[in-house]
Amino acid sequence: MAAPKKTPVRAPRRRKTDLVSSTPTNSAVRSSELIVNVANRETRIALLEDGKLMEFRVEREERVVGSIFKGIVQNVLPGMDAAFVDIGLERNAYLSIADVLPEEGSDNSPAAVRRSELRRRKIKDLLKPGQQIMVQVTKGPRGTKGARVSTRISLPGRAVVLMPETGSVGVSRKIEDRRERERLKKIGEKICPDGFGLIMRTECEGRTEAELRADVLYLVHVWEEVTKVAKRERAPACVHRDQTLLFRTVRDVFGESITRMVIDDPDEYEKVHIIAKAVAPAMVSKIQLYDREEPIFEFHGIEKELDRIMQHQVPLKSGGYLVIDEMEALTAIDVNTGKHVGGSGGLSDTILKTNMEASDEILRQLRLRDMGGIIVCDFIDMEDAAAKKRVMDHFSAGLERDRARTRLGKISSLGLLELTRKRTGESVTQEITEICPMCLGVGRIASKETLSLMIEREMRNRRGEPGNAFFVEAHPAVVEALIGLDGESVEELEHEIRRGIYIRANFDFEYDEYEITSGTLDVFDKELMNYRRSQVIEVNVRRSAFENVNRSIGWTDDGFFIELINGQESIGHRARVAIHDLRRSFGVADLIQPGHASPSRTIA
Repeated sequence: MAAPKKTPVRAPRRRKTDLVSSTPTNSAVRSSELIVNVANRETRIALLEDGKLMEFRVEREERVVGSIFKGIVQNVLPGMDAAFVDIGLERNAYLSIADVLPEEGSDNSPAAVRRSELRRRKIKDLLKPGQQIMVQVTKGPRGTKGARVSTRISLPGRAVVLMPETGSVGVSRKIEDRRERERLKKIGEKICPDGFGLIMRTECEGRTEAELRADVLYLVHVWEEVTKVAKRERAPACVHRDQTLLFRTVRDVFGESITRMVIDDPDEYEKVHIIAKAVAPAMVSKIQLYDREEPIFEFHGIEKELDRIMQHQVPLKSGGYLVIDEMEALTAIDVNTGKHVGGSGGLSDTILKTNMEASDEILRQLRLRDMGGIIVCDFIDMEDAAAKKRVMDHFSAGLERDRARTRLGKISSLGLLELTRKRTGESVTQEITEICPMCLGVGRIASKETLSLMIEREMRNRRGEPGNAFFVEAHPAVVEALIGLDGESVEELEHEIRRGIYIRANFDFEYDEYEITSGTLDVFDKELMNYRRSQVIEVNVRRSAFENVNRSIGWTDDGFFIELINGQESIGHRARVAIHDLRRSFGVADLIQPGHASPSRTIA
């Protein structure tokens, strides 16, 4: 093949181009930027504070948390004071009695008395198997657990949260000014519709009654649409989907503290403009379109930082490091001095400096990885009570910048600091990785989707190289993800980068190893297209690498991907198939002779 010499690479160690930082020159003013990268299969949003990556969110599929479902009660368990509800997902959702009963009242009104009486009732008195109820997902599925749901439905807006069938008005605790809280409380009671409750969000501060009333009217309209759909749909069914990641970011994050939002997709840029005009007109001028050739995450130095999200060990500037272990029940963070030998101040000063630096990095990692649940930080032991107080005060002050709800304990005599951080679903690390099939959960590796997206980004970055085609070799599971269902992913990428793409599996490659070679269509056609339509060939029939996808695939001995129409009964065997559709990276074929056991190469 007349092509450059190929050198195998592994995704985590692949060579990157020089990165350009966007760190502002004026360090006295905190600069907060939202950087948005939009692609066909994912949306990624990064929050930079003074040019440093502080938060990262990714969306690759429809979000479940916040969505409203019409469900059917499947089981009522008096021993757990809970029920399981079928809402149409893979696993039944968990509904605790605490999420069914009204909030505790603080007065002696008849309504409060009724709530008190109701609270003494049992779950079996409130719910029956087969009963249809409306629930909202408050925590997404995680691991082997199903979603957690509540009958207390809430609809968040830009400035307020509307709660159907609730009669209270509350003000965000983050608004500390007493006069402002009283003003907002009075406005809330005035504009709250009958039969609804209202929470005045932090964004309410300084807003007029007219602005808040408009937000309430919009949310009332949304609830009316939800009830219409619920009457029409048959349970189990989703009656209201929460908004996309980009919409939620504009609604919840894009406030006065944000300096600018930069988006690299013209269509999404226009959509965000429309959304911002409706929910935050004053912020429209801060929205910018990125139009450079260099990918937006590369330009801002974000890709390099994202590689470190999956790392077990996080280095500190002084030479110390953190070790982060995310587990089912809790997350453990260990602080180590590493190569930090300190100065002339002695051991206690070295320990204090390392712990102070570790505090800043732990606070950053909590937001960056979106860790939730119970978190235990194992600081280096400090004998001096004053040193413990300094670390504690520093950590507590930094935690105030975290938007997630947290509860902080004290540093114990063993140097342990415990805190809880509200979890609504998978952390970022769990979102972009999967359990390693080799170590069975002891560690994590990049998922096949993540690896395929890495390859896509690298091809986008290299489309300026000579030639009009790319040849990609990768692990079979990654090849399947890169091609996509019915070949949609690879064909969309060919159209986007205006190059032909030839993809083949290399059965000797490790899971995260791949090669990309530039060349021409003529050369690659001659060397790689060894098949034709209507040809009968033998393939190794295997099950799809994707979970919950009921399809069989075939692999030729040279790594060509064949999608089989009727190969389920031949999985695990070698079979004869007839090709009826042929593309550069894959073919579609019918089984003409059932599989038979014969010597064939094992495919991982």
